[in-house]
Amino acid sequence: MSEPPTPDSPPLRPSMSHVVIAGGGIAALETAAALHSVAAAEVQLTVIAPDREFVHRSLEPFLAFGIEVPPRLSLAMLVDRLGADLVSDRLAWVDRERRAVHCASGDTLAFDALVLALGARVAPRFPHAMTLDDAAAGELQRLVADIRAGEVTKVAFVAPERMAWPLPLYEAALLTATVGAEQHRSLELTVVTAEAGPLQAFGDTASEAMLALLDEHGVRVRAATRCRVPTGDCVALTGRDGRTRELMVDRVVALPELVGPHVRGVPSASRGFMPIDRFCRVPGTSDIYAAGDGTDYPVKHGGIAAQQAGVVARSIAAAAGAQVTALPFHPTIHGLLLTGSEPRYLTARLTGGRAFGSRVSTALGDRKSLSAKVAAPYLSDLLQQIAR
Repeated sequence: MSEPPTPDSPPLRPSMSHVVIAGGGIAALETAAALHSVAAAEVQLTVIAPDREFVHRSLEPFLAFGIEVPPRLSLAMLVDRLGADLVSDRLAWVDRERRAVHCASGDTLAFDALVLALGARVAPRFPHAMTLDDAAAGELQRLVADIRAGEVTKVAFVAPERMAWPLPLYEAALLTATVGAEQHRSLELTVVTAEAGPLQAFGDTASEAMLALLDEHGVRVRAATRCRVPTGDCVALTGRDGRTRELMVDRVVALPELVGPHVRGVPSASRGFMPIDRFCRVPGTSDIYAAGDGTDYPVKHGGIAAQQAGVVARSIAAAAGAQVTALPFHPTIHGLLLTGSEPRYLTARLTGGRAFGSRVSTALGDRKSLSAKVAAPYLSDLLQQIAR
């Protein structure tokens, strides 16, 4: 994450009022909800998004395991609740000189401040494996059915070296182990990761607890290991010693890689991600911000996206004259891990993308109904109001 040239976030123009938010996910809606809460009188909000619905994407794949996913909600309804305008379109490029965004339809919108909450593009890394993304529910259902029928007994869960958020891979392994136990099936489950230990993003304490939990469920871990998937029943493992070994399985489940949004007209970091400073502003601009998986911050997680959105909202609100103070991004990562039994709650402070002070506890709640998987306070309040 880039650092700003000065310790203070430079304000936008005092006359700033029109805020355009590009995106329809957690980062976009948390930004809109936060601005509506702290600066409703100072800003006019417009949300650009091609989606019609807001979806809890982190839970979607696990329908196959009986996890209850919160209902999809109309994006138009959510945006309207926030007093914002919705433009059902896709952002095409940004004209920084004219302070305007160009949409795929050809329409143009002027802005005083722009928030890019576009997310990242999911890129399958191993064509012969099942990619664990929000569209994987159908394939996971077939995997569960085949385990119950006794047709699948060996499954590898693999992470590419440039991985997305790793939590779903461990959840898939633990939930698969639970299916096997419920069916009294003897399964051989293996997690393969380039991490030094499982869930190393949460620090050593969480990683050690995760290793014990996986062992308890009969899941073997091959850490610090690079892999290839040459066929659907083979994983080629390369460990610290440089030697390559083959792991023969019935199925391979793999995390995808993430690729940045490559926004034309906006500075770009490696692989198309957007650089941000401590106030989540895109360096080289005074009025363009970014939040969520599309930024170059190394940890990709809905809770991190929400924290970035809060930083963006406070910065814009302060510049617009609201009675709030802009605060820099000092992330704390929270994760709710689905295990098939009692879920675990993991938390750690992050500095430079590394975890410190990690903690693991047993989370409260029904293992089949876990709707609060992402810590997004303003959006959560909105969703609770709608649910009443």
